[in-house]
Amino acid sequence: MDHFDPSATPSARPRFFIFLRKYWWVPVITLVLSLGAAVAYDIYLAVPEFVSTASMWETEKLRLPEGAAFTEDVQNYMGTQVELLRSKELGGRAVARLRESGSNAVPIGKDGDPLKVIITVKQSPKSAIFVIEAASANPAYSPAYLDALLREYLAYKKDVRKTVSGDTLASIYEQVLRLEGELKSEQDALTTFERTNNLAILEEEGRVSGSYLAKLQTELSDLKLESQLLDATALDQGFTAAGGTNTATNAASRQELGSAPSMGGSADHLSPFQEVELLKSQREKLSQNLRPKHPKIVRLDEQIERDTKIIEMVRHQDREQAAATRQTVHAKMTNVLVSIRDWEGKVMEANARMAEADRLKINVSRTQSVYDRLVALVQNVDISRNIDQDTMTILQHPTPAIRSYSSEISLLEASGFGGLALGLGIIFLIGIRDDRFTSLTEVTEKLGENIVGQLPELRRPRRQSRLPLLEADDSRHMYAESYRSLRSALLFMPVEGERPKTMLITSALPNEGKSTVAANLARTLAHGGARVLLVDADLRKGVLDEMLGMQREPGLAELLRVPGDPKRFIQQTTLPNLSLLARGGNSILPGEIFLSRAFIEALAAWREQFDHVLIDSTPVFAADDATTIAPVVDGTIFVVRGSQAGAKAVREALEMLYQRQARVLGLIFNGANAKGATYYHYKYAGYYQAKKTL
Repeated sequence: MDHFDPSATPSARPRFFIFLRKYWWVPVITLVLSLGAAVAYDIYLAVPEFVSTASMWETEKLRLPEGAAFTEDVQNYMGTQVELLRSKELGGRAVARLRESGSNAVPIGKDGDPLKVIITVKQSPKSAIFVIEAASANPAYSPAYLDALLREYLAYKKDVRKTVSGDTLASIYEQVLRLEGELKSEQDALTTFERTNNLAILEEEGRVSGSYLAKLQTELSDLKLESQLLDATALDQGFTAAGGTNTATNAASRQELGSAPSMGGSADHLSPFQEVELLKSQREKLSQNLRPKHPKIVRLDEQIERDTKIIEMVRHQDREQAAATRQTVHAKMTNVLVSIRDWEGKVMEANARMAEADRLKINVSRTQSVYDRLVALVQNVDISRNIDQDTMTILQHPTPAIRSYSSEISLLEASGFGGLALGLGIIFLIGIRDDRFTSLTEVTEKLGENIVGQLPELRRPRRQSRLPLLEADDSRHMYAESYRSLRSALLFMPVEGERPKTMLITSALPNEGKSTVAANLARTLAHGGARVLLVDADLRKGVLDEMLGMQREPGLAELLRVPGDPKRFIQQTTLPNLSLLARGGNSILPGEIFLSRAFIEALAAWREQFDHVLIDSTPVFAADDATTIAPVVDGTIFVVRGSQAGAKAVREALEMLYQRQARVLGLIFNGANAKGATYYHYKYAGYYQAKKTL
């Protein structure tokens, strides 16, 4: 036997509908009881509600340029207004306003506090209109409270704005005072600096020093050039004295050297001749694109002419004069460098003072700008504080209160839903806790046994205790075809060895229809031409003799107590091929009879005489007869009735049979719901109607 797999449980949904059809009256009762309780509460205990309605709307906003305005979070605006209107703060202020208007304006509830009022706020779709409802048990109190609440709401928002603007002004004033002190400090620092430093004189000194420094730089450049020329001339004269060449040759050599200046050297390392040639080369390139009177061309011409004159002048000097001249030039260069350093210090000092003056001016300007903005902001906030910026106004004042039945209707709806849900929940719990089989799928999934057939559930005819047995031409085609299918399953069942002839039919519990199954199966086999013996082995409560209309005695009890020819105890039924061995008279020890040798010999004789022997025995849990007979017969057929035996009981009964080494051929699911959506077997009655012939 395959053991039960908990993971293979069927869905609870079809079981729920099966139990709902069976226990439909449970949700009806819970629904009626819950609705009755709700109606009784509304009539005898519920406090009536009187509702007054008012509306407010958000008017257009006036936006002042360069002004301070109060703003709110747009996304949370609706929720903020709702919570504000429902708050205890505004409720208390509304009650206080009503008490000021009159001592009897505020009714007192049972708890000694002011009568409770329920506030509901709704926003009209696609509009800025808010509908406020006030519900209480007093028809006069609802509109009065709502009117006081709306007025306190507007007053409260105005007070909050004044408080917020006051705090804002105080904060801004603190910043203004702080910046005012910083601005005074910056201005004092600038004034002190201007007293000790004449800015006009500093600017003039910086300009003069810069001009004179530029002049010294030009003079230094000329002295450097003259020094280079003197050095070059002295070198030229040295070459002339050593080589004995004339002036024309040296000139040609210098001309030749100057014609190919080194392109990689700088101007400071060029000889005078190379510098003149370089200047001429530059003039020639510029003259291709510039006119002769262009400033650059003119400047190059002047420099070339000046350098040429210096070269000619130096050439005509002798060595002593040249040496003296070089010494003089170097001395001038030294003096000029000293002057340049002095004047550079003066220029840097003047620039530093001017930079400090600019920094002080920038600090004063920046602080002044922030200070002016804060002062303007203080003025705007002060003006906005005194201007009414509230955009909410009362559109409709509270209407007279009318009787509302919304709470009663809501209570009835909730009670109906709760009662129905309770009833359905009870059915759901019954379906979960009840492990009785409701379909063939559950039998297969929970037991894992071989199913040899399923039989539909049929209603018993009125005034009859049991269903009529099958006839050869039975009009109950679905019922008849189910037994024919069961017969075919047993005849063509794959088995090892010799096919079973003696078969025990039993069940786990009583009232599962095993006797009816045994009788109809025997008749179906007989209709097929087989010789069938039906044995009633339920010696306590067997009913096969009544079902077939035969005599109870003598029967199996007498056969096993007084061994003899078994044929004299067997009765022939109305069907030629079907015989019955009734249970016989009452036996004192029926369980021990099946352990006798006479029963084994009777089984052997029946195997020789009949094609099929069906033995109807007691349920497994009713007596030990079935578990005693099962090991000595060829096979056992186990009947499981829907909504009768639980899965646990059936599994334990099968385990007992397997422990006795019984050969279980398969299970028959009896009482299947033929009207179910998953039951397709033999529903097409048109196939079984005989055709009329002329």
